[in-house]
Amino acid sequence: MFWAVQGMAAEFTTGFMCMHQVQQTKQKISMLVLEQNGKFTKKAVGRITFVCDEGDKIHEVLQKAIDTKEGQTLKLFSRGYDETGDLVSEFWFLWTFKVKS
Repeated sequence: MFWAVQGMAAEFTTGFMCMHQVQQTKQKISMLVLEQNGKFTKKAVGRITFVCDEGDKIHEVLQKAIDTKEGQTLKLFSRGYDETGDLVSEFWFLWTFKVKS
């Protein structure tokens, strides 16, 4: 599987959780990927499932952005597993959050 497809799937797992939690705040908050990195550990073939289990970190960062009115960053990891459960790739994304005026 081409590396860009894996990167997009990995970003989706982190970005969807961020967007959902931003919407829950009822605030206008911008979000953007500032940095990203990827590592490939095995050839990806078949169905690959990406998992980010760090959603609990997002609420705290969003609340800090709301309270301080300052931009905040958060690094979230997403890991891709093949159908046998083997790790095929790991990505991290540094998300930025800022309350809009």
